[in-house]
Amino acid sequence: MDINELSGKVIGASIEVHRHLGPGLLESAYQQCLIFELEQQGLKVATEVILPLIYKGQHLEHGYRIDLLVEDQLVVELKAVDNLMPINVAQILSYLKMGNYKLGLLINFNVPQLKQGVKRIINN
Repeated sequence: MDINELSGKVIGASIEVHRHLGPGLLESAYQQCLIFELEQQGLKVATEVILPLIYKGQHLEHGYRIDLLVEDQLVVELKAVDNLMPINVAQILSYLKMGNYKLGLLINFNVPQLKQGVKRIINN
């Protein structure tokens, strides 16, 4: 499946979750519902995927974790915050670089309409 088609499916599933739950819940609630929606579509979803930190050739156990990795190619970072900050974008961009992934979605569920809370991040 094309990465853009895949991201469209994830955004659509996120909108469905937001439509049912609305803003104001914990990130973990949105995560579980989004996993359910994606798996209902037959998509492979891995959660809390560990990313190693490699420093001067050494693998360090630092605890970086991707919220969701869909079809082994799309990084999805979930938030439930008042405002996304530049550090949130930097975080997902770092995950893309460390894991050598091309595309990520930063999704903030704490917004009136979900389209206001979705950012596509590309790893050049």
